[in-house]
Amino acid sequence: QVQLVESGGGLVQSGGSLRLSCAASGSIFRTNAMGWYRQAPGKERELVARITGGGITDYADSVKGRFTISRDNAKRTVYLEMNSLKPEDTAAYYCNALLLRVVGDSENTYWGQGTQVTVSS
Repeated sequence: QVQLVESGGGLVQSGGSLRLSCAASGSIFRTNAMGWYRQAPGKERELVARITGGGITDYADSVKGRFTISRDNAKRTVYLEMNSLKPEDTAAYYCNALLLRVVGDSENTYWGQGTQVTVSS
């Protein structure tokens, strides 16, 4: 069984910073792309940032220059450093991972349970 466990959310003032972490555990052969999505009340879930197994990154335009995604492959952990936070960044943030559980397995998508980020003005 695969689990993605997130941590690091919370309440912060506008202009502040937070760092999210997401660790994958369980029976995993290889972790491919990992990423962060967010969903605000009444809105669809959207991509925030993602990073391939080789370290290539991609960001939503709204967070470019403020957020940085990174990963530690040995720890199967992905991080999201969020700086210059704005009230519009308020949302539940979800970790996502594309991984193979065993040799020869097909790639599957897994989600974390979500962590709340609230930015006050």
